[in-house]
Amino acid sequence: MLYYLFTWLDKAYDFPGAGVFQYISFRTGMSIIFSLLFTTIYGSRLIKILRAKQVGETVRNLGLEGQMQKQGTPTMGGIIILLGILIPTLLFAKLGNVYVVLMVITTIWMGVIGFVDDYIKVFKKDKEGLAGRFKIMGQVGLALIIGWTMYFHPNIVVRQQITLPTTNTSPLEVHQKGNSYYFTQNLKSTRTNIPFVKNNELDYAKFLSFLGEGYEKYALVIFLFFVIVIITAVSNGANITDGIDGLATGTSAIIGITLAILAYVSGNTITADYLNIMYIPNSGELVVFAGAFVGACVGFLWYNSYPAQVFMGDTGSLAIGGIIAAFAIMIRKELLIPILCGIFLIENLSVIIQVSYFKYTKKKFGEGRRIFLMSPLHHHYQKKGYHESKIATRFWIIGVILAILTIVTLKLR
Repeated sequence: MLYYLFTWLDKAYDFPGAGVFQYISFRTGMSIIFSLLFTTIYGSRLIKILRAKQVGETVRNLGLEGQMQKQGTPTMGGIIILLGILIPTLLFAKLGNVYVVLMVITTIWMGVIGFVDDYIKVFKKDKEGLAGRFKIMGQVGLALIIGWTMYFHPNIVVRQQITLPTTNTSPLEVHQKGNSYYFTQNLKSTRTNIPFVKNNELDYAKFLSFLGEGYEKYALVIFLFFVIVIITAVSNGANITDGIDGLATGTSAIIGITLAILAYVSGNTITADYLNIMYIPNSGELVVFAGAFVGACVGFLWYNSYPAQVFMGDTGSLAIGGIIAAFAIMIRKELLIPILCGIFLIENLSVIIQVSYFKYTKKKFGEGRRIFLMSPLHHHYQKKGYHESKIATRFWIIGVILAILTIVTLKLR
């Protein structure tokens, strides 16, 4: 909203300093600062409200050191994160930008699913919370909205090199590389960037090429399939990672910073051309949203670091996972998720491996056996005697390494 206000003041009255709101870098900085201030200043007040409403965490005794001391710690603190994201975004981003609109929808949608889950656990005293099938339905619903919009919305396009003559009516752009010239157009596409490959674009529609001529008309089906898988996997991965103080929050902040960098280079025609990655018009505005996301995570970490004064609950963890997945899909970097979100991936795999191996050995030997002392993986290290603050810090360090590797893939081919 402030973007439109100061743009009008600049044009109508030549208001001093109003022109800085035209710059994404300035609005991103303001988004980070405002989000940090809001979550740290008003976070304590929201925590007091949660305590007053007796929104306390119910802890099952799993034999982990210090676990039962967390009994009664306020949960549903993800509300702080959601407000820390949404308010700065509404203030500093271009609200007419389709990418921003989709991210706001993602934040609210996944936040509501998580809130309902936490509400059932806390107020209905049902430890299982929202049934898993309803969570999946919610995630799939969001994926369909994002996938459908990206496929059909006229403002969601990518710059592609073309050869003349062409039947596309989009404006032609001429570019020079060395002594040669080439033409590009902004076109609808199901292409994405693929890491470690020189010609680094993958078209999802190509997976259906075995259908023969005309396979392109089924591209929506395969595109929606991948969007559903990615959003479901990442949101559940973030949810599983949220098991010890500060782990999911700090990891998500690192991921958010990386996504902001990727969105900036993808939305800037000069850097995209230099890095030989897909240029996505208007996607640079996502950097403002990423700034709010990082500020909200870091601000929440003020209260969520060990010993946690509040837990984010599913209200925060499901929203965080959905945001990361949707963001990566929109900037066509979702194939970097296994690297960038490596912590989420490892946590997810540790649960899958543990459960699968237990069932297999129970069927074969009559008793279930375990690979890890406990899953998810962070609980395995707790069982080994590591303090949870040490586990969280070391996972953050791994997250930083993975983030650097993700950025390096832009040129490592």
